[in-house]
Amino acid sequence: MKIFIFTIFIVNFISPIQISANTELNFYMNDFYSKSYKASQILKEIENSLKEGSRKNVCSRQREAAKLGLLANKSLIKAFEIEGAQPPMNAIKATQQKWESILNDC
Repeated sequence: MKIFIFTIFIVNFISPIQISANTELNFYMNDFYSKSYKASQILKEIENSLKEGSRKNVCSRQREAAKLGLLANKSLIKAFEIEGAQPPMNAIKATQQKWESILNDC
């Protein structure tokens, strides 16, 4: 009986901590990938529209993509922090500058 109670204790109190940390990391990584993908898709759509001669909503769509890209960077940094690893700040800063340029120069 004591082993059964001890097993329940371990499962209920220790496992959720590990699952929670893993879930939090997965959340931020999924957020990074989904926002990065969506931002890239928007930019591809803009490129195709421009090739077809349409400039409809180009700036607003570029701003939307840039905001998503900046949020994706924040999620990536948070994921590195959760993992306890040093993020590649040079690459992240370079990407951030590109997104800020898209956001501000339209």
